[in-house]
Amino acid sequence: MPYFDHNATHPVSAAARNAWLDAVEKYPANPSSLHRLGSRASAALDAAREQLAGWLGGSAADYVFTSGATESNNAILQHLAATLSPTESVWISSMEHPCVLAAARRHLDGRHHLIPATPEGVVDAGWIQDRLRGPHARPAVIAVMAANNETGILQPWQQIRDWCHESGILFFCDAAQWVGKMPAAGLGECDFVSGCAHKFGGPPGVGFLKVPAGFTPSIVGGSQENGRRAGTENTPGILAMIAALGEREASLDSIPERMKLRGRFIERLLEQVPSTEIPGRSSAALWNTVAAQLPAFEDCRQRWVVKLDRLGFSVSSGSACSSGKEQASHVMAAMGYSRDASDRTVRFSAGWDTTPQDWDALLEAIRQLASSR
Repeated sequence: MPYFDHNATHPVSAAARNAWLDAVEKYPANPSSLHRLGSRASAALDAAREQLAGWLGGSAADYVFTSGATESNNAILQHLAATLSPTESVWISSMEHPCVLAAARRHLDGRHHLIPATPEGVVDAGWIQDRLRGPHARPAVIAVMAANNETGILQPWQQIRDWCHESGILFFCDAAQWVGKMPAAGLGECDFVSGCAHKFGGPPGVGFLKVPAGFTPSIVGGSQENGRRAGTENTPGILAMIAALGEREASLDSIPERMKLRGRFIERLLEQVPSTEIPGRSSAALWNTVAAQLPAFEDCRQRWVVKLDRLGFSVSSGSACSSGKEQASHVMAAMGYSRDASDRTVRFSAGWDTTPQDWDALLEAIRQLASSR
């Protein structure tokens, strides 16, 4: 079955699977145990931390292993709530992942402000710069993701990171969709970074965060991860994540060809289904992601995701059709799209193993469904 939902979860790669099985045999002990087997597991985690820092940058001591980006993002927002003064605020992109926005509402209610987006799906860097230069009160922290999970559009995180450092502001970057798809170098220069394994072929339930000294843990009850995240580390999962990321970092030279596949798919889709719109088409995006607003079916229950699934294609919707319970995509709303346009948005996200033939087959399936409406 052609799988086009990698932004939700990338299937576990062979490298990650082999690393996990190898670690289960080699490192059966708790890394916190004082015997030799425990010390070996602890040393393996230290080596994994060094590798991660080698790709992203910064000191290995700055990295904490977690259960995934959702935990990492919640931990960062909880830390900020505990350490910022009551008068300090956080600016957060309006297109952040729900786990960032929800954590901000819970931990920083009334102390966070949303940064608007442009119609092209990019955080409004001009808005940020104008306010940093003007008489407005500066934030203590600015949070902007590296790549949007719904549209794949790349955000100017490097530029905003540099502005923050020049202004004495901390910078937080959710890099869950970037790491493993784009070069990781430079992310370690951010003050806070989060990521997770299952977005690039590692196992679910494993992730990391990069934090400055003095980080306040959200999970307590043990001294693991240098006191920054209690709980026994998932040694096999962590080593599988590192194996998957190493495989992806070694494949980055294929990105230009993959970008051509994406561009060809978009051009042919617009030609063969003319009423289609690509939100933020002019913006730079991940090589694997296409968000498309497709023609509506008369019966919303017969939405594109369902029909494509029946044809054997796994895709996802930027926002499910309205049912009285589901909400429209906040990303599409931030870009200025109506609820109707949001409901017609379908996300196609390829993986490292997706072939040109898979893209062609997806296009043909969309064409056939559009012609049968």
